[in-house]
Amino acid sequence: MRRVPEEHPRPTFLSDFILGSQDGLVNVLGILLGLVAANADPRVIIIAALAALAAESISMGAVAYTSTLSRRHLYLSELEREKQEMREFPDMEREEVRVILRNWGYEGDEVEEMLRRIEAKPKAMLELMMAFELNLPEVKADQPLQSFTTVFFATIVGSIVPLLPFFFLGGHLLTAAYISIGLSAVVLAVVGYYEAHTTLGITWKSAVRMVLIGLGAGFAGYLVGHFLGAA
Repeated sequence: MRRVPEEHPRPTFLSDFILGSQDGLVNVLGILLGLVAANADPRVIIIAALAALAAESISMGAVAYTSTLSRRHLYLSELEREKQEMREFPDMEREEVRVILRNWGYEGDEVEEMLRRIEAKPKAMLELMMAFELNLPEVKADQPLQSFTTVFFATIVGSIVPLLPFFFLGGHLLTAAYISIGLSAVVLAVVGYYEAHTTLGITWKSAVRMVLIGLGAGFAGYLVGHFLGAA
């Protein structure tokens, strides 16, 4: 029996959106707070944040595309290898199916009956082995582009959130920074709540965790700007 690859969870629209929006928001918030702490010019702050928005959205989208494409290549490679093993080592493959069925609670004659039915449908047997022996969900041809698009636009949306107050209150940097922090906290809490509500998490814990992670990273940017500005 060959080594089973590590499981590669299948990205969903929700996970891609959270990845992009959280990264964009936290990244831009950290830059904004760092520049405010360093007493940078308001125009420089907005330009730097917009530059970060552009670079981060493209970068995150590209990472999502290449990582999903890599998972597709792995899936196709393992698919062909599994087909070859089904042709060349049918007895070994049957035993692997038996192991899966026993793990599901089938016993004795039930195992052999289910094996016979599964083996009669090669496509079903192949998909069974890919999903439950190798833990590799199917990665369709259009998924890399879908991941790129979702993460790209989610990063833009997330980046705009902490930047909005600086467009209207650029002359009052501290006020803009406080509003930016509050607005970012609200959005992070909503994203965390929605994530838990959509999945099986505890909503308030997810919301608090998302806020702490996001504002913690933003505070790190503030500290860097504060000490460099003082220096």
